[in-house]
Amino acid sequence: MSDVETPSGAGPETENIEIIQDAPPPAPEEIIARLEAEAAELKDQLLRAVAEAENVRRRAAKEKLDASKFAISSLARDLLAVPDTLDRALASIGEDIRGQEGVASLIEGMELTQRQLLGVFERHGIKPINPMGEKFDPNFHQAMFEAPDTGQPDGTIVQILQAGYVIGDRLLRPAMVGVAKGGGPSTTMPGSTVDTSA
Repeated sequence: MSDVETPSGAGPETENIEIIQDAPPPAPEEIIARLEAEAAELKDQLLRAVAEAENVRRRAAKEKLDASKFAISSLARDLLAVPDTLDRALASIGEDIRGQEGVASLIEGMELTQRQLLGVFERHGIKPINPMGEKFDPNFHQAMFEAPDTGQPDGTIVQILQAGYVIGDRLLRPAMVGVAKGGGPSTTMPGSTVDTSA
Protein backbone atom coordinates (compact mmCIF):
# COMPACT_ATOMS: atom_id res chain seq x y z
CA MET A 1 0.00 0.00 0.00
CA SER A 2 1.17 3.45 -0.83
CA ASP A 3 1.41 6.07 1.85
CA VAL A 4 0.42 8.78 -0.64
CA GLU A 5 -3.31 9.55 -0.67
CA THR A 6 -4.99 11.42 -3.39
CA PRO A 7 -7.04 14.36 -2.28
CA SER A 8 -10.75 13.86 -2.27
CA GLY A 9 -12.34 14.63 -5.64
CA ALA A 10 -9.06 14.36 -7.44
CA GLY A 11 -8.45 11.42 -9.65
CA PRO A 12 -8.08 10.37 -13.19
CA GLU A 13 -11.57 11.64 -13.96
CA THR A 14 -10.75 15.22 -13.06
CA GLU A 15 -7.83 15.35 -15.42
CA ASN A 16 -10.14 15.20 -18.47
CA ILE A 17 -12.34 18.15 -17.42
CA GLU A 18 -11.86 21.15 -19.63
CA ILE A 19 -12.67 24.56 -18.40
CA ILE A 20 -15.24 26.07 -20.68
CA GLN A 21 -14.82 29.71 -21.12
CA ASP A 22 -17.85 31.94 -21.09
CA ALA A 23 -19.23 32.57 -24.56
CA PRO A 24 -19.14 36.15 -25.66
CA PRO A 25 -22.35 37.98 -24.77
CA PRO A 26 -24.90 38.24 -27.59
CA ALA A 27 -25.09 41.44 -29.52
CA PRO A 28 -27.72 43.98 -28.36
CA GLU A 29 -29.63 43.52 -31.64
CA GLU A 30 -29.95 39.79 -30.95
CA ILE A 31 -31.22 40.45 -27.43
CA ILE A 32 -33.75 42.99 -28.72
CA ALA A 33 -34.94 40.63 -31.49
CA ARG A 34 -35.32 37.74 -29.00
CA LEU A 35 -37.22 39.95 -26.52
CA GLU A 36 -39.47 41.31 -29.29
CA ALA A 37 -40.27 37.76 -30.42
CA GLU A 38 -41.10 36.74 -26.84
CA ALA A 39 -43.25 39.86 -26.40
CA ALA A 40 -45.12 39.13 -29.65
CA GLU A 41 -45.73 35.53 -28.58
CA LEU A 42 -46.96 36.61 -25.13
CA LYS A 43 -49.20 39.27 -26.71
CA ASP A 44 -50.68 36.65 -29.06
CA GLN A 45 -51.31 34.31 -26.11
CA LEU A 46 -52.91 37.15 -24.15
CA LEU A 47 -55.19 38.12 -27.06
CA ARG A 48 -56.25 34.49 -27.51
CA ALA A 49 -56.98 34.15 -23.79
CA VAL A 50 -59.02 37.38 -23.78
CA ALA A 51 -60.96 36.26 -26.88
CA GLU A 52 -61.67 32.85 -25.33
CA ALA A 53 -62.84 34.49 -22.08
CA GLU A 54 -65.13 36.80 -24.07
CA ASN A 55 -66.57 33.82 -25.99
CA VAL A 56 -67.21 31.97 -22.73
CA ARG A 57 -68.89 35.07 -21.27
CA ARG A 58 -71.13 35.51 -24.33
CA ARG A 59 -72.01 31.81 -24.40
CA ALA A 60 -72.89 31.87 -20.70
CA ALA A 61 -75.04 35.00 -21.15
CA LYS A 62 -76.91 33.39 -24.07
CA GLU A 63 -77.45 30.15 -22.13
CA LYS A 64 -78.74 32.15 -19.15
CA LEU A 65 -81.12 34.11 -21.40
CA ASP A 66 -82.35 30.92 -23.09
CA ALA A 67 -82.79 29.19 -19.74
CA SER A 68 -84.90 32.03 -18.38
CA LYS A 69 -86.83 32.41 -21.65
CA PHE A 70 -87.56 28.73 -22.22
CA ALA A 71 -87.60 27.38 -18.65
CA ILE A 72 -91.38 27.23 -18.67
CA SER A 73 -91.56 25.26 -21.93
CA SER A 74 -92.37 21.97 -20.22
CA LEU A 75 -95.05 23.53 -18.00
CA ALA A 76 -96.50 25.48 -20.93
CA ARG A 77 -96.67 22.35 -23.09
CA ASP A 78 -98.65 20.59 -20.35
CA LEU A 79 -101.00 23.57 -19.95
CA LEU A 80 -101.87 23.65 -23.67
CA ALA A 81 -104.50 20.99 -23.04
CA VAL A 82 -106.57 23.50 -21.03
CA PRO A 83 -107.45 25.90 -23.91
CA ASP A 84 -107.98 22.85 -26.16
CA THR A 85 -110.51 21.41 -23.71
CA LEU A 86 -112.25 24.78 -23.35
CA ASP A 87 -112.43 25.11 -27.16
CA ARG A 88 -114.00 21.66 -27.51
CA ALA A 89 -116.44 22.33 -24.67
CA LEU A 90 -117.56 25.66 -26.15
CA ALA A 91 -117.85 24.16 -29.65
CA SER A 92 -120.01 21.30 -28.35
CA ILE A 93 -122.66 23.61 -26.90
CA GLY A 94 -125.47 23.76 -29.43
CA GLU A 95 -127.56 26.85 -30.15
CA ASP A 96 -130.63 25.22 -28.56
CA ILE A 97 -128.75 24.78 -25.26
CA ARG A 98 -127.20 28.27 -25.33
CA GLY A 99 -130.62 29.82 -24.96
CA GLN A 100 -131.50 27.92 -21.77
CA GLU A 101 -131.60 29.73 -18.47
CA GLY A 102 -128.28 29.73 -16.58
CA VAL A 103 -126.28 28.35 -19.51
CA ALA A 104 -125.35 31.80 -20.86
CA SER A 105 -123.48 32.69 -17.64
CA LEU A 106 -121.69 29.30 -17.71
CA ILE A 107 -120.59 29.89 -21.30
CA GLU A 108 -119.49 33.41 -20.43
CA GLY A 109 -117.40 32.07 -17.55
CA MET A 110 -115.75 29.48 -19.80
CA GLU A 111 -114.93 32.12 -22.42
CA LEU A 112 -113.53 34.45 -19.75
CA THR A 113 -111.36 31.64 -18.36
CA GLN A 114 -110.05 30.89 -21.83
CA ARG A 115 -109.24 34.57 -22.52
CA GLN A 116 -107.42 34.90 -19.19
CA LEU A 117 -105.35 31.79 -19.83
CA LEU A 118 -104.39 32.96 -23.32
CA GLY A 119 -103.50 36.37 -21.83
CA VAL A 120 -101.18 34.70 -19.32
CA PHE A 121 -99.63 32.70 -22.16
CA GLU A 122 -99.03 35.88 -24.17
CA ARG A 123 -97.39 37.67 -21.22
CA HIS A 124 -94.90 34.80 -21.06
CA GLY A 125 -94.20 34.79 -24.81
CA ILE A 126 -96.45 31.84 -25.65
CA LYS A 127 -98.44 32.53 -28.80
CA PRO A 128 -100.88 30.43 -30.82
CA ILE A 129 -100.18 29.54 -34.44
CA ASN A 130 -103.14 30.32 -36.71
CA PRO A 131 -102.04 29.12 -40.17
CA MET A 132 -105.44 29.10 -41.90
CA GLY A 133 -104.95 29.85 -45.62
CA GLU A 134 -101.16 29.74 -45.33
CA LYS A 135 -98.77 27.42 -47.13
CA PHE A 136 -98.02 24.21 -45.21
CA ASP A 137 -94.71 24.44 -43.29
CA PRO A 138 -93.50 21.17 -41.74
CA ASN A 139 -91.50 23.18 -39.18
CA PHE A 140 -94.72 24.53 -37.61
CA HIS A 141 -97.56 22.35 -38.92
CA GLN A 142 -98.50 18.69 -38.80
CA ALA A 143 -100.66 17.52 -41.70
CA MET A 144 -103.43 15.22 -40.49
CA PHE A 145 -105.22 14.79 -43.82
CA GLU A 146 -105.34 16.03 -47.39
CA ALA A 147 -108.55 17.60 -48.63
CA PRO A 148 -109.23 17.09 -52.36
CA ASP A 149 -111.08 19.60 -54.56
CA THR A 150 -111.07 22.54 -52.15
CA GLY A 151 -110.43 25.12 -54.83
CA GLN A 152 -107.27 26.13 -52.95
CA PRO A 153 -103.73 25.69 -54.31
CA ASP A 154 -101.97 22.46 -53.35
CA GLY A 155 -100.33 22.66 -49.92
CA THR A 156 -102.63 25.38 -48.60
CA ILE A 157 -103.97 24.85 -45.08
CA VAL A 158 -107.76 24.59 -45.30
CA GLN A 159 -108.63 23.41 -41.78
CA ILE A 160 -107.09 23.65 -38.31
CA LEU A 161 -107.86 20.65 -36.12
CA GLN A 162 -105.75 21.78 -33.16
CA ALA A 163 -103.95 25.08 -32.63
CA GLY A 164 -100.19 25.10 -32.50
CA TYR A 165 -98.12 27.24 -30.14
CA VAL A 166 -94.67 28.81 -30.08
CA ILE A 167 -92.70 30.21 -27.16
CA GLY A 168 -90.46 33.00 -28.36
CA ASP A 169 -89.17 31.64 -31.64
CA ARG A 170 -89.31 27.96 -30.60
CA LEU A 171 -92.10 25.56 -31.41
CA LEU A 172 -94.02 24.21 -28.41
CA ARG A 173 -96.55 22.21 -30.39
CA PRO A 174 -97.23 22.05 -34.14
CA ALA A 175 -100.65 23.02 -35.45
CA MET A 176 -102.59 19.95 -36.61
CA VAL A 177 -104.01 20.86 -39.99
CA GLY A 178 -105.79 19.69 -43.10
CA VAL A 179 -104.05 20.52 -46.37
CA ALA A 180 -105.52 21.12 -49.84
CA LYS A 181 -104.69 18.58 -52.54
CA GLY A 182 -105.60 18.58 -56.19
CA GLY A 183 -107.10 22.05 -56.10
CA GLY A 184 -104.68 23.56 -58.54
CA PRO A 185 -101.06 24.46 -58.93
CA SER A 186 -99.14 25.40 -55.84
CA THR A 187 -98.70 29.14 -55.55
CA THR A 188 -96.48 31.34 -53.48
CA MET A 189 -98.12 32.78 -50.40
CA PRO A 190 -97.82 36.53 -49.70
CA GLY A 191 -94.62 37.38 -47.87
CA SER A 192 -92.78 34.25 -49.00
CA THR A 193 -89.85 34.23 -51.37
CA VAL A 194 -89.38 32.28 -54.56
CA ASP A 195 -86.02 30.71 -55.34
CA THR A 196 -85.28 31.68 -58.94
CA SER A 197 -81.74 30.29 -58.97
CA ALA A 198 -82.83 26.92 -60.37
